[in-house]
Amino acid sequence: MSIGADAGPRAGANEVRDADVVTQTPPTVRRRGWPGYLTMPLILVAVLVALYVYVSGQELDTIEARSLNAGSLLNATGEHVALAAVSTAITLVIAVPLGILLTRPFARRIRPYLITLLTLGQAVPTISVLVLLAVMFLFLGFNAAIVGLVLYAIIPVLLNTMVGLEQVDENVLEAGRGMGLSKMQVLRRLELPLAVPVVLAGVRTALVINVGTATLAAYINGGGLGEIIMAGLTTNRVLVQVVGAVLTSVLALLIDYLAGLAEDLLRPKGLRTEHA
Repeated sequence: MSIGADAGPRAGANEVRDADVVTQTPPTVRRRGWPGYLTMPLILVAVLVALYVYVSGQELDTIEARSLNAGSLLNATGEHVALAAVSTAITLVIAVPLGILLTRPFARRIRPYLITLLTLGQAVPTISVLVLLAVMFLFLGFNAAIVGLVLYAIIPVLLNTMVGLEQVDENVLEAGRGMGLSKMQVLRRLELPLAVPVVLAGVRTALVINVGTATLAAYINGGGLGEIIMAGLTTNRVLVQVVGAVLTSVLALLIDYLAGLAEDLLRPKGLRTEHA
């Protein structure tokens, strides 16, 4: 077999005939221009402004005023961000090293069993995990919510880490070994950098999952915007429910946008072009 054998006279004198050399060009992803980066923040600001104008135009009773005052909303938003950030950080500390270990030859026998176990754990609704923690261990509050969120978000990061590492071309790894790199150097200099885009996609998924499911932390006194929504549900105040839901959605979209921005910036330069 000869590369370019069907190219005919178009190849000319510079035609490459060495069939033993196979060059694979990694797919490139275009980075967005400034308009693309500014679109989502402007939309989110517009939504918040519209929400503020709408709420300001309503006559609030004492319950609504207490639930929707600026201090309560800022405190709940800060708690929600803390829940998502801490749980995602712990997820990364656990899932990325575990994903690396499970792609090593010595761990491939136990990999299917461990992944099945974790997948079954994720199939259980988050609220059930939180309630079980509360009932079995009298475990309430912020820490219990973190445990539940980590258990729920670990699978996307773990699987993406494994997929990202296993998709690296074996020829690249062999070339690194041929240059005298140790196994650890091959992992650090070749496998992990090339796996970054897929791993970051898993981190992005975990972040959005944690922002959404963190609303359930309110059921075990874990704080967050879920408390605003619960206050609206228990007092039958639709306006309070709408404000809590909109703020949660805006926060999820904002974090997804920031994670996408980090994904663009951290993507290896050889896998991207500069502008869309």
